[in-house]
Amino acid sequence: MVPVESSIYSTEEQVHEFDTVGSTATNVADGFTMAAVGDLLYARPVTKGHYPGLRDVLRIFNGADVTFGNLETNILDFESNGCPQAEYGGAYLIGSPELARDLRAMGFNLVSRANNHTLDWGVEGMRETTRLLDRSGIAHAGAGENLAQARAARFLETPRGRVALVSFAATFEPMARACDPAGEAPGRPGLSAIRLTKSIVVPAKMLDSLRQVREILPWYAPPPDDPSRVVINEVIFKSGKKAGYSYDPNPRDMDEIIRNVRRGKQLSDFCLATNHGHEPEECIPEPPDYEQRFARMTIDAGADVYLNHGPHHVRGIEIYKGRPIFYGLGNFFNQDLRTPVGADMYEAHGKDPRLDSDADVTAHEMAVGYPMAEGFVPLSASLYYESIISVARYEKNRLAELRLHPIELRRSERLANRGVPRLAPESQGRAVLERVRKLSEPFGTSIVIEDGVGLIRLQTN
Repeated sequence: MVPVESSIYSTEEQVHEFDTVGSTATNVADGFTMAAVGDLLYARPVTKGHYPGLRDVLRIFNGADVTFGNLETNILDFESNGCPQAEYGGAYLIGSPELARDLRAMGFNLVSRANNHTLDWGVEGMRETTRLLDRSGIAHAGAGENLAQARAARFLETPRGRVALVSFAATFEPMARACDPAGEAPGRPGLSAIRLTKSIVVPAKMLDSLRQVREILPWYAPPPDDPSRVVINEVIFKSGKKAGYSYDPNPRDMDEIIRNVRRGKQLSDFCLATNHGHEPEECIPEPPDYEQRFARMTIDAGADVYLNHGPHHVRGIEIYKGRPIFYGLGNFFNQDLRTPVGADMYEAHGKDPRLDSDADVTAHEMAVGYPMAEGFVPLSASLYYESIISVARYEKNRLAELRLHPIELRRSERLANRGVPRLAPESQGRAVLERVRKLSEPFGTSIVIEDGVGLIRLQTN
């Protein structure tokens, strides 16, 4: 053993070295810029197509060190890789093999993979997507050959600092969840999941009535130890002031994700944590009750930004300890060119593949939506075709400015052409930004609108 007095380091140097390992500070060169969008519901290449206004959108990415999006599709040649699974994320999302090169041509260099469509085309489809992204030089995280690989941070080298990405999903298909080896059993390929236990919140009087219902059912068993809830057929009810939904994250999943965020930041200069979650319900403007606490935990662990890209429409923005939390960035692509479509989806929508086309199935799917207090909201609603591009600029290792560019996705065009972004017209763009501004107010975030762009300015001194 080397005597303490012979160490080449002083006590102060040893402490500084230890503290550096655990540092959560941002460490990028001045002018570091991150462009972030939401979901890439993307099927066909666009950079060589006829989409007036697309180039104006892509110019926003110019000069960005990181351009991020959630890849909510599989990239593969279905004739040689993968097949539609019996369990899928509501639609069989697939894109042509050229998409990876097309993404790179647009400027994307970092994408998340964990979402409810990761295994729509099986493990083969997941692996082929990985291969094509790797070949195109796009860093990605959230899917892997086992849970450790799916959980792990992945890295992107930029001239102003190394960037880490940790990707996970709260909304996912059960069979898509990756797992680690156990004894002789091998690990399972899939995505990094954060499991949620869902409860339905009802008024106290209604809970008493549900308790009576439970007691008269023939499978009645002694009530649970927790008197604040009632469980009927594995559905959990609990009382609260406002009816709605409540979520409890799996503690082990939380711990593992936080550990990987911490590890990602230890090995990088800038870290993104991204969650794909549709909760509490797809068209509800507020985030689920668990998410603010969990988002803040990722930032406390070292994340420089937290992004949720699941609800497919914009939600509010919070600035926590000088770092942004995006509760919903909306869709950047919403292409409805879902082809081929698996037989299960034809059956689910009452269509016959001998008579109907893939587009007929998609049209029926887009007419399906969500009943809300203010009326029925179909998937074809303008809500899902309006969103923002966020551009964050850093000075002195602090967020100096956040710019929000409103876009719209050609909702009025025919099926073959819609879902591709262009800058929103002035009145529509202002409406989108006003929506984000209003939804951000409960988080104490102030957004001003100047020249058609939303601005969040922070002090860097």
